[in-house]
Amino acid sequence: MLELRGVFAGYGPILGVRDLDLTVGEGQIVALLGANGAGKSTTLRTISGIVRPMAGIVTWNGRRVDRLPADEIVALGIVHCPEGRQIFPGLSVRENLRMGFFSRRDRSAYGRAEEQVFGDFPWMRARAGQMAGTLSGGEQQMLAIARALMAAPRLLLLDEPSLGVAPLVVREIRRIIEDIRRSGVSVLLVEQNARMALSIADHAYVLEVGEVAIEGAGAELREDARVQERYLGIRSGTGAG
Repeated sequence: MLELRGVFAGYGPILGVRDLDLTVGEGQIVALLGANGAGKSTTLRTISGIVRPMAGIVTWNGRRVDRLPADEIVALGIVHCPEGRQIFPGLSVRENLRMGFFSRRDRSAYGRAEEQVFGDFPWMRARAGQMAGTLSGGEQQMLAIARALMAAPRLLLLDEPSLGVAPLVVREIRRIIEDIRRSGVSVLLVEQNARMALSIADHAYVLEVGEVAIEGAGAELREDARVQERYLGIRSGTGAG
């Protein structure tokens, strides 16, 4: 579905990614791992049209999209859920969901979309009128994901969904991501929680200084000694546990 070939992108003279090749297949969860500053968020912003690539191409189902404005990319089914939640704290839960629906042309589908989200996140129905800024951090993260789902993505770009939330919420977010994939939506997942990401990823890439250092099936990377030592906290010879 999604293919990046030879992509260079960044901010002014600073390159965030260099000669990046990456693919996401239909119905896949693909994890993008790496330390802070490795180029993970830059990759997602380039795909979603926030950052223009300096070189290389991005294609979606065979169509080149790296010169399209962000709103047209959303209309094609690529939806970005950014790092840091970025909900609208002064709006209610329902109003945040409506903002996610804004890009869709079929306004009559709003009721069905909201019902589907309430089915995935049952607690939101009773709290639809609550101001989003009064939710807990984990609830705000789930609202951000729900808002992205209101746009009917075919590919969901998830940037650090487990950042700063409790372990119990991390497990819930993992379940949600797996449910999203089961619904037929592909997921490109940026995560510093490599253990969680690799436990659900079909394929994974590890970025170092903007370049792919390691790639392979999620299960294979869980057993890779370099990944275990750098990202899973497992020293060589101690086993995965």
